[in-house]
Amino acid sequence: MPASSSAARAIFYGGLLCGICDIAQAFLAWGLLMNVPPIRILQSVASGALGAESFQMGWTSGLAGVFFHFLIAFGAATVYWVASRFIPFLIKHAVPAGMIYGECVYLFMNFVVVPLSRIHHFPNLTLPHILTGPIGHVILVGPPIALMSRKYSQSTLT
Repeated sequence: MPASSSAARAIFYGGLLCGICDIAQAFLAWGLLMNVPPIRILQSVASGALGAESFQMGWTSGLAGVFFHFLIAFGAATVYWVASRFIPFLIKHAVPAGMIYGECVYLFMNFVVVPLSRIHHFPNLTLPHILTGPIGHVILVGPPIALMSRKYSQSTLT
C-alpha cells in the first residue's frame, strides 16, 4: 500500500473513531448526568466559532457542531500521524502514547483553542466535563487515533 494511502486511511479511520467515541461519551455523560439534549451539545461545539447565537440557530448550528467536531478529530489524527513519522515510540507503544496524546488534546483544546474561540473561557469543572475531558480523552480520543496510526503504519515503516 502506498504511504499516502496509508496516511489517508490512518487519518480517516483514526479521526472517525475518535470523533464517534468522543461525541458519544459527551451525549451519554451530559445527557444522563445533566439532562442536556444532543442538539444542545452540538450547538455548544458550534458556539466556539458562532458564539452564543449558536444556541438560537436550531439544527443549523447543530450540524455546524458536527462539522467542527469531526474537523477537530481529523485534525488531531493528522497531527498524530505526522508526529509518528518522526517519533517511532508513537507507533511502537501506541496505547500509552495514545493515552498521553488524548490528554494533550484535551489540554490543548481547553487552554489554547477555547480561550481563542468565541467561548473565551475554560468550562466549569462539572462531573460530565471531568468524565468527558481529562478522563474520556485518555481512553476515547488518543488511543483510537494511535491504534489506527499503528495499524496503517505496518506497511510503511521498516
